[in-house]
Amino acid sequence: METAPTWMIMLQLAIVLALILIGARKGGIGLGIYGMVGVFILVFCFGLPPGNIPIDVILIIISVITAASTLEASGGLDYLVDLAAKFLRKHPSRITYFGPLVCWLMCIVAGTAHTCYSMLPIISDVATRHHIRPEKPMSVSVIAASLGITSSPVSAATAAIISTDLLGGSGIELIDVLIIAWPSSLIAILIAAWVQNHIGKDLTLEQAEAALAHGDENDGPDHDQPKDPKALVRARRSVWAFLFGVVLVVIFGSIPSLRPTFHSADGSTAHLAMSQCIEIVMMGSAALIMLFGKPHLGDAIKGNVFAAGMTAVVAILGIAWMGDTYFSAHMVYFKEHIQEIVEHFPYLFAVALFIMSIMLFSQAATVRTLYPLGLALGISPWMLLAMYPAVNGYFFLPNYPTEVAAISFDRTGTTRVGRYLVNHSFQLAGFITTIVSIALGALMVTLIH
Repeated sequence: METAPTWMIMLQLAIVLALILIGARKGGIGLGIYGMVGVFILVFCFGLPPGNIPIDVILIIISVITAASTLEASGGLDYLVDLAAKFLRKHPSRITYFGPLVCWLMCIVAGTAHTCYSMLPIISDVATRHHIRPEKPMSVSVIAASLGITSSPVSAATAAIISTDLLGGSGIELIDVLIIAWPSSLIAILIAAWVQNHIGKDLTLEQAEAALAHGDENDGPDHDQPKDPKALVRARRSVWAFLFGVVLVVIFGSIPSLRPTFHSADGSTAHLAMSQCIEIVMMGSAALIMLFGKPHLGDAIKGNVFAAGMTAVVAILGIAWMGDTYFSAHMVYFKEHIQEIVEHFPYLFAVALFIMSIMLFSQAATVRTLYPLGLALGISPWMLLAMYPAVNGYFFLPNYPTEVAAISFDRTGTTRVGRYLVNHSFQLAGFITTIVSIALGALMVTLIH
């Protein structure tokens, strides 16, 4: 296959990167819209054949956010936050460890960082009331939420990485992702929390009282207020219905033989694809939440979860399609020029993932954009799995919503952006967790495979 001139390929790359940056600055669905502008330019102006649309990933996101937004509308998410808040307030001295772990676990279950926003004001309040520097738990909690997404069986990023045209096509199942992600992320978070716990002076009594005197407007919902007993029962039931779906996803992902088997006309057999399994189970979970939680469905589509999920759908549609269109058209060129380098230094690809995630602000979009290139360059699928945490690099610039929220919720001002922008409160915890989790993942992959 004849390749295009280098100057043409670089011009197209510049256009792709420019549109990513413009879309990221616009925020929201702007990333997806400008991605589609890129598809238009590549196809209509440069004559490139359109790439593949990540249909499976989009459908998985839709099914998961349907269940999660129904859970939110039934009060289930608030119920989980209440439980987490009570736990944290019972163990204030360990808030630097337990705060991040709670955020991590809740994001694993929900597959979205939305729950992190509910926990941050509680973590800040607990730390302040016990004279602990809020920056310590807040900085790690924000990073832990991102690791929760790359450790979740129902997140958009995990759905992308196990899709059949990515690592799923190489025999990597959901259970493989979880076996690597859970222990490596847990240990990385604990190490980051230990380091952060030894940095910075704790609050004096006067500083804590001054911060608390500003009022409670940023402390989140009042978890001591009595709840309607009937609403509480419905919330509990909806949580169990949602967890039932998540557990089924993990079971079917762990034991493929449990999934239905189909026989084709040529005599071959195949199990139900994991992507379809997730879609069926999570939509079924949404139906159970409707039955037992009795939410107002109008509230479900107005909630934060649904809005964030649909934003992710639009972003992935535009950005992933643009990325696939560009890289698919020039794969021969990249193989000729960088494959040898990548073969000798495969972890340079982790750096590329990290940088791309800074621009895309999305783990799933980063996976869909660069992982096809990694596979085409001959990088081991298991090595790519170990590099998975590198897609959390968007902490590098302190403008991601979770970072902004953490800064605003810390009334002591210890969680902050530094004078030089990049010397902010989340940088150290972010690099520690990224490097440690990738290193542990690589070690586990080496030992297991």
